[in-house]
Formats: sequence, structure tokens, C-alpha cells
Amino acid sequence: MRSKKDHLEPLTSTPSEGQAAMIVSVLKDSGIEAVAEGGLTAGFRAESVGEVRVMVWAEDLERARLALDEYKNAVRDIDWDEVDVGEGE
Repeated sequence: MRSKKDHLEPLTSTPSEGQAAMIVSVLKDSGIEAVAEGGLTAGFRAESVGEVRVMVWAEDLERARLALDEYKNAVRDIDWDEVDVGEGE
């Protein structure tokens, strides 16, 4: 159980719930608890841009940054011309 001193810190933000959910999933696979917040406002079509923030426990923030950087580097190295995504419908 977490103490009152524990609090959530923002790790990153994205323009969509889908992107935030993917980041939360990547962190979960690394053993890091994370949540996405602000999804309802990100979906609004208004003059201001909404965002979805990915939040992690303060004690996990540095580890989460490293896990996210590692994931970004892995994705960056994918040659999408070589990936078989299957047949379209």
C-alpha cells in the first residue's frame, strides 16, 4: 500500500487516448503502474487542443522515462517496409 507521500507525476502527454493507452501498456509490460488522464477533454473539437497525460508514481518516474525511451528507440528502428501487416479487407 502506498503512503500519503506517494503521488502521481506526469511522464508525458499525447493528443489521443489511443496513444496514451499504448504507452500505459508499454509501461505495464515493464512492471510500472501508469494511468492516462484527460481523455475526455482530448476528444473535444474546440479551439484549444486537448491532451491525455500519462501519469506514474513519483518513485517510478525515472524508470518509466527509461522504459519509454527504450520503446521509442525500438519502434524507431523498425523498417516498416519489411513488416507484413497482412491483406487489406
